[in-house]
Amino acid sequence: MSTASKSAYTASDIEVLEGLEPVRKRPSMYIGGVDSRGLHHLLWEILDNSVDEYLAGEADKIVVTLHKDGCSATISDNGRGIPVDMHPKIKRPALEVILTTLHSGGKFSNKNYARSGGLHGVGSSVVNALSSEMIATVHRDGYEWVQKFKTGKPTGPLKQVRPFRGRGTTIFFRPDDSIFRKVHFDTSIIKEHLEDISYVHGGLAITFHDETKNETLEYSHPDGIAAYLAKLTAEGNKKAVT
Repeated sequence: MSTASKSAYTASDIEVLEGLEPVRKRPSMYIGGVDSRGLHHLLWEILDNSVDEYLAGEADKIVVTLHKDGCSATISDNGRGIPVDMHPKIKRPALEVILTTLHSGGKFSNKNYARSGGLHGVGSSVVNALSSEMIATVHRDGYEWVQKFKTGKPTGPLKQVRPFRGRGTTIFFRPDDSIFRKVHFDTSIIKEHLEDISYVHGGLAITFHDETKNETLEYSHPDGIAAYLAKLTAEGNKKAVT
């Protein structure tokens, strides 16, 4: 084959994916797939952030809402609230940095979180990248702060909305139907996961609002693993009788 017939391979052929583009281009690398398991993984990642606040001793309540369309969800906690002050190096609000930058967050050392779950600095930004819409609401420093995103990119700056005495973080997101095979969440999967979390973390109270069925469920097991073992024993005895 002559040199002339070979396709040229130069610097201009090298793609550089910036920001969250790699996530949208290869989502399976980050969440394992674009099937139902990957879809629910988005929910778990945001949920894990709230659980981490509990593990840090800063939160004891989490509210998960599956909205009427079955394709969007909101997770709220009463933790410290994602920081909203300006990042000293990047010169953007910390909230925006966390939700738009891979490998950003406060969990790489044990300074803010002695224990944590999730993807360690990747989770929230990956969920944002794979969502057609995300709205982050933070109650912190005496105010309510809101920032909106579309496919991982801010649609506007972080806004200080109003004075607010409470604290916590609320994340609404809608998975991108151009990426996932289907975007309807399975309530039975969510319920099972929330119940498991409530057993593992005995001091945590979780509320699940299922707007698709107009029902609200509470998950709270102060006895933790002991309560879980008692449940397994009761179920085993019931099966033995039947």
